[in-house]
Amino acid sequence: MKKIQSFFWFCSGANQSVLKKHATEYNKYFSIGATVFFTAVFAALSGGYALWFVFSGNSMAVVFAIVFGLLWGLAIFNLDRYIVSSISKHGSAFKQLFQALPRLILAILVAVVIARPLELKIFDKEIRSKLKENYLSDQKSKIDTINLSFAKKYTIELNKRSALQKEADSLDKEIKQLRFVLNQEIFGDRTNQTSGKMGYGPYAKMKESVIIEKEKRLSFLRAEGLNLDSLISARKEADGLNRQVILDEKALDSLANLAGFADRNRALAQISVLRNGKDDGSTATAVLFISLLFVAFECLPVIVKLLTAKGPYDEDIYAVEAVKMNELLKDAEKSIQARNQLQDNLIEQEITKQARLAEERSNAETATGLVEIESWKEKKIANNKEFYTDQT
Repeated sequence: MKKIQSFFWFCSGANQSVLKKHATEYNKYFSIGATVFFTAVFAALSGGYALWFVFSGNSMAVVFAIVFGLLWGLAIFNLDRYIVSSISKHGSAFKQLFQALPRLILAILVAVVIARPLELKIFDKEIRSKLKENYLSDQKSKIDTINLSFAKKYTIELNKRSALQKEADSLDKEIKQLRFVLNQEIFGDRTNQTSGKMGYGPYAKMKESVIIEKEKRLSFLRAEGLNLDSLISARKEADGLNRQVILDEKALDSLANLAGFADRNRALAQISVLRNGKDDGSTATAVLFISLLFVAFECLPVIVKLLTAKGPYDEDIYAVEAVKMNELLKDAEKSIQARNQLQDNLIEQEITKQARLAEERSNAETATGLVEIESWKEKKIANNKEFYTDQT
């Protein structure tokens, strides 16, 4: 138990030699250390899962997830431990908040980044359904686009086929009507189009010949239509139009399994949109609360430190730091004094040296002057002796 307590004290960043003097502070820093530790563990799990999600499908995805998760957890642990231990309870509330502000900002960013993959996992069923709906809609749009492009490309052939079909339908209807009239003529039904005489007479033969001609025309139209259908079908095959089919459930499931982060993220944003285009808000609210939960958990160590009241450990550690600062200031003053004294000694030595050099230079100059005067006197005496010698 003592080892666990010592470990969590270490996690809290407390000075254990000072903390051991204050038994009333044990539980506080045990709780702070546990919060820092479990936040780091949760960050490691979240970061590992996030990277596994990004590299899912890769044979090294698990290795990447474990390595990144450990590194991320250690980074968060080190950062939380430093910030928690560096927040001084002797400062004002604003100063403490200012010290914790970088960690709080980072916590928000980390929570948003880490929460997204977990949100995608939580809403996996709804996302898969929306993905399949999107893929099916995209496939239908693709087929419609290809059909429209084909219709523009072969407008003449399609218009001709439509005209042939229209004429054939009209002619087929007309032939049926003429056969009805022919039957009336044969059976002797009197109308404005029949003679009323029973039997296969001249009127019936004339009407049948008209029908035969129209049937020949209908046969020709249908043959032309079949030729155009073969031509259009061949061109559809060449352009790949016949190979475009609506995706079945198995194909949609396969595509949903292979969906990347961008597609799943877009589907998550779309699942809250109803079929009438309105947003029900429930999914967006759920996503928001999940993100806020992660933000709160990431900020928890700093919040716990900010909320804890100042205790004897804080007073003691503040006193220890104050004494240490005073010692350092005194040592610094002594160092400055010693440096100044040394500088003064060096200056004094330099002045003495310069004075001695000046004196030596002055003595040298004086000695040089006396030598020159004696030399001049000797030359003058020698010149005078020469002069008197010449006069004699």
